[in-house]
Amino acid sequence: MTPASDSEPTSEPSSAAVSDVDGRLRAVFAEAAHDITPNPLPLAAVRRRGRAHRRRRAVTLAALAVLSVSGAATVAELSLSAPRTDDRAAPAPPGPSTSLPATPATPATAVTGRAGAPPVTEVRVVRPGQRVDAGRGWTVWLTAEGKHWTGADGYENSRSVTDGNIDTAVPGISYQSEGDGTGTFHSGLYYGTRSVGRVELREEDGRTVPAELLELPGRPGWGVWYVYTPAAPGAGSPDRGTADLNLYDRAGGRIAELPGIRGNR
Repeated sequence: MTPASDSEPTSEPSSAAVSDVDGRLRAVFAEAAHDITPNPLPLAAVRRRGRAHRRRRAVTLAALAVLSVSGAATVAELSLSAPRTDDRAAPAPPGPSTSLPATPATPATAVTGRAGAPPVTEVRVVRPGQRVDAGRGWTVWLTAEGKHWTGADGYENSRSVTDGNIDTAVPGISYQSEGDGTGTFHSGLYYGTRSVGRVELREEDGRTVPAELLELPGRPGWGVWYVYTPAAPGAGSPDRGTADLNLYDRAGGRIAELPGIRGNR
């Protein structure tokens, strides 16, 4: 029989042997553990840290409560001190209802809006046949047929808008004048526009005089202008020489003119 060679593998320990070794190791470890005494739990330190945390939380909540109360008091104080307002306007006490007679005409007033806007003369709307006191004994009124006027002598005159002599579809202006040694009453028609801005009489000496404007209701596209000019100082006649008559729209554009007028036109 051939002896075993050194290169042959040895047999592995049996399971019973492994189990015996494991049992002895467990016994050794258990005996060693009995000799170890664990440190006590730091319960006192944990309690102290818990109490400190609760105190800090209570202080924080109290401070927030004080701030909330202070803010509410401030709002309440502001609310009490602020004056009460009401969007609804208090009704005005009713005034007495009166019916006033027609007042004499006042000098034409040029109304301006924003800075740089051209002057605009407000148009006075009158009823058909309503007499307007134009001053210095002159009276003017309008009807559907045109312009009517009378002077201090009671003589009545008129200028028609229906006789075919003027074209109300095209901007234009007419002129009449009557006067004496104290001054001249100038008047006429303007027509062909529903946006009249002003009528100006520019005299030979450079003086520009705005005229009063009258219209019937409904913006018929024509109206009446008039203005009174006193006689030149030291002159024996009201005649100041020639003058220019200009009609402007509300945008300030000149839409009609009568240059060098003298006498009736």
